[in-house]
Amino acid sequence: MRQGVLYTIAFLTLLVAPSAHSEERMEIPVKNMVTMVDLGADKCVPCKLMAPIIDKLAYEYRGKVAIVFIDVWKNPEQAKTFGISTIPTQIFYEKSGKERYRHIGFLDEKEIRKWLDMLLSI
Repeated sequence: MRQGVLYTIAFLTLLVAPSAHSEERMEIPVKNMVTMVDLGADKCVPCKLMAPIIDKLAYEYRGKVAIVFIDVWKNPEQAKTFGISTIPTQIFYEKSGKERYRHIGFLDEKEIRKWLDMLLSI
């Protein structure tokens, strides 16, 4: 399931920064776009439970919201960059790039949609 999100990352990387070839070089939050960053790990149990939700929402909100998954076990420097110590952590940014909400732990589809829709409306 996680391949869908990784594909989204690759697509966003090409869309946002044509010269970039990895998620580390992608500008996050994505400029002029509501952005949700899901920081976790492919082998983390709550992260695995969230993967199908993230995949589904990345597909449904494509073109409107940038949904980015970062595996902090494979990219530990990203945990420091985003100031996290617990996974999963989700960070929501408005179009201007301002962080609006941060959640630690499993986050269900309804709650994610609530934040994405609210941020799209402002």
